[in-house]
Amino acid sequence: MVSKIFSLLQFFTHFTITFASTEEATALLKWKSTLKNQIYFSSSLSFTITFASTEEATALLKWKANFKNQNNFVPFLEYLNLSMNNLSSTIPPEIGNLTNLVYLDLKINQISGTIPSQIGSLVKLQILCTFDNHLNGPIPGEIGYLRSLTKLSLGRNFLNGSIPASLGNLNNFVLGILINLNYLELYNNQLSGPIPSVLGNLKNLNELVLLNNNLPGPILSVLGNLINLNYLELYNNQLSVPIPSVLGNLKNLNELVLLNNNLYGPIPNMLGNLINLNYLGLNNNQLSGPIPSVLENLKNLNELVLFNNNLSGPIPSELGNLKNLNGLLLHNNQLSGPLPSELGNLKNLNDILNHLLLHYNQLSGPISSELGNLKNFNHLELFDNQLSGPIPSELGNLKNLNDLLLSNNQLIGSIPSSIGNLRNLQYLFLGDNNLTEESPSSFNLTSLKFLHLLRNNLKGKILQCLGNISGLQYVMMSHNNLNGELPSSICNLTSLQVLDLGRNNLIGAIPQCFGNMSGHLEVLDMQHNNLSGTLPTTFCIGSALGSFNLHGNKLEGKIPRSLENCKRVEVLDLGDNLLNDTFPVWLGTLPELRVLSLRLNKLHGPIRTLGSERMYPVLRLLDLSSNAFTGNLPTIFFQHFRAMRKIYPSKKRRSDERYGYYYENSIAVVTKGLELEVVRILCLYTTIDLSNNKFEGHIPSIIGGLIALRALNLSHNGLGGHIPRSLESLSSVGSLDLSGNHLVGEIPAQFISLTALEALSLYYIHLKGCIPQGNQFHTFENNSYEGNDGLRGFPLSKGCGNDGHDSASEETYTGSELDEESNYEFLNDFWKATLLGYGTGLCIVLSIIYIS
Repeated sequence: MVSKIFSLLQFFTHFTITFASTEEATALLKWKSTLKNQIYFSSSLSFTITFASTEEATALLKWKANFKNQNNFVPFLEYLNLSMNNLSSTIPPEIGNLTNLVYLDLKINQISGTIPSQIGSLVKLQILCTFDNHLNGPIPGEIGYLRSLTKLSLGRNFLNGSIPASLGNLNNFVLGILINLNYLELYNNQLSGPIPSVLGNLKNLNELVLLNNNLPGPILSVLGNLINLNYLELYNNQLSVPIPSVLGNLKNLNELVLLNNNLYGPIPNMLGNLINLNYLGLNNNQLSGPIPSVLENLKNLNELVLFNNNLSGPIPSELGNLKNLNGLLLHNNQLSGPLPSELGNLKNLNDILNHLLLHYNQLSGPISSELGNLKNFNHLELFDNQLSGPIPSELGNLKNLNDLLLSNNQLIGSIPSSIGNLRNLQYLFLGDNNLTEESPSSFNLTSLKFLHLLRNNLKGKILQCLGNISGLQYVMMSHNNLNGELPSSICNLTSLQVLDLGRNNLIGAIPQCFGNMSGHLEVLDMQHNNLSGTLPTTFCIGSALGSFNLHGNKLEGKIPRSLENCKRVEVLDLGDNLLNDTFPVWLGTLPELRVLSLRLNKLHGPIRTLGSERMYPVLRLLDLSSNAFTGNLPTIFFQHFRAMRKIYPSKKRRSDERYGYYYENSIAVVTKGLELEVVRILCLYTTIDLSNNKFEGHIPSIIGGLIALRALNLSHNGLGGHIPRSLESLSSVGSLDLSGNHLVGEIPAQFISLTALEALSLYYIHLKGCIPQGNQFHTFENNSYEGNDGLRGFPLSKGCGNDGHDSASEETYTGSELDEESNYEFLNDFWKATLLGYGTGLCIVLSIIYIS
């Protein structure tokens, strides 16, 4: 046999062609003509052609001449590799003429169109690779004619339709030797329909990879026949029904990956037979029942991934025998009972991916000190369980630990000083426990980025220890018993993004350098402490501050004009302090301001506004209540509130909840004598509260245009005149309080259209006439109208004669007066409904109710 190598640079740059025969090659030439200017070589491409005789080799020159005319081409082509060349043509049907082709590799291009049925003529083909292209349409059943095929790789395309049953024919006897398909890879397509049972005929199959499709139905028991299978990957489909026990026959299996389906029922004990298994991934299904203890037989297992199911019962202590395990992910199930001390035997949890993730379960009892044996361990996540007792000091042995997440348990006692040994620790989450003490040496953590200690009973001098941890980004220590003054050393934390120290017992002044931190600090929350003095005045241009909350302190003086530099601020809450100033009209220029609360201060004078139309562009919550503001309510003030004129769809919560390190804004609203703390301002609730001031004049009718309002409180002022009919347009309002003013006239009959109204307060405002009847007005009680002697109609005893309720009989009102408990429940339900309603970038969920 004669071979020659020619480099045809004038036609195919970098193509090397080895020839040994010539005849009929028009098929490849036609395809070449469709690829004009489309081949960008990222690798050298080889065309191998074998000549059968010396005479045929002499025809090469004639073939080369014909190349210019693009007529004839090479006939008996065996090897064709066009991979990784940015080709964007289609596969021509003439490909079927290359009947001697053994190897066809088109992977990693941009080839589109369908796979032509003529490909079924390539009966000698052994390897067919087209993955990472843009092929669409069905897989042609004619591929079933390719009885010599050992590898079929069509992944990462847009192929649709069902898997052809003809693929079960891909086996052949050549000279008495069975040639069978070894690799079937159809992943990342849009295939649908059930998995054909005939795939069970492919006895020599090593890999069956069908992941990321839309395959429904069961996992077929016939797959248990594939005893040579090494990889079975069916994840990200719509497979349902239980896992068949016969998969336990696949004793050569290295990976069994069935995650992200709809599988239910128990994990079969037969899976304990898969003694060669390295990876078992069954997460994100609906599996139930216990974790089989026979999984201890899987001595070669590296990762056991069962999270996001409905598994129950204890964690088998036998899992501690899996000495090669480097990942145990059992989180988000219903597992209960104690943490097995045997987990401390998993000393091979030592690579960069190792995890022990057991969070979101119902595990109880103490944290085993044996976990301190896992000295090469990186991630320990036990949060959201019912674990109790102290934090074992042995955890300080985990020198390579990056994440220690123990939040939301029932842990008690002190934070061990040994935690200070964890010099690689970046995430320390101990919040929502009953921890009471700490050692300053616990926070000698030079790599720490996230410190989450909120909602404990911690006291002492933790804050004095933080100034040396230069990489800190999040400090969340609210709802503790921290006392003392704020150390100015916190200002050294130049990476700090969130500082949440709310609801502690901090005293003294806020260091002025806190204002300088606004260049990188996004959240500053020190609400409900005993801080005194004045606000920082050095907020810098280009400030990153997005939330500034000092509600409930003893701060005095004026609101600093430098807050005007905080162009990113969304939440500004300075309520319940001793601030003595006029209305800060310049706050209206902040382009992102959504929440402004200045309630319960000593603010005074009229409400003024600038002439600019760009004032308060996105404001949706305004609380100026309980101050000493005077004068009329200026119409132009309400004209600015453009964001309150449109009802926005609710936004989903942000997705950064893995560690719970997101910051939750909180504000307070007041209705019917109750102060309600609302948190998670992620989808903003819309309200105006101007109550308990000294406003006079009429209620501006322009307020009726603020149709997104969920609550309007103008009570306890000196407002006069009639109730504007325009308020009938507030179709979303759930709470309306106009009580304690000097209003006159009747309740507008059009108010019956306010079907979202749940709480109405019109007492002591000198109204008269008939109460509107129908819709929500049949749900309000007498106390909504108390002190209006001129009002008549249901539910009052004075009838209007034609309203159908001339008297409020005792039977009509049996049980209608809510006692304290039922009134609480009513308001709780009301706020849960209204606070979840509408928003633009923030959403509120009711958290705590305080009687004020």
